[in-house]
Amino acid sequence: MEWKLFAHLRDAADGRTVSVDIDEGATVETALDELLAARPALREEVTTDGELADHVRVLVDGEDPFAAGDGLATTVDSDTELALFPPVSGG
Repeated sequence: MEWKLFAHLRDAADGRTVSVDIDEGATVETALDELLAARPALREEVTTDGELADHVRVLVDGEDPFAAGDGLATTVDSDTELALFPPVSGG
């Protein structure tokens, strides 16, 4: 499975994408844990008190799993596209 990373998260992970291995029946949370294990520098950027920070956005196949699925419990497989976005500002 591959995570796509955006903005400064790319720098923290040393790349635009990070591949992780997941088992059948894995969830977004499992895939996120694997990502953070593979790239520990991301942990500080995307978690608060061990939980996914409110300001970080995750997309599963282009959709928000908190609006269109079961949040971190959303099931994923090796073909699922995951993306991680930091907060965006501008005006």
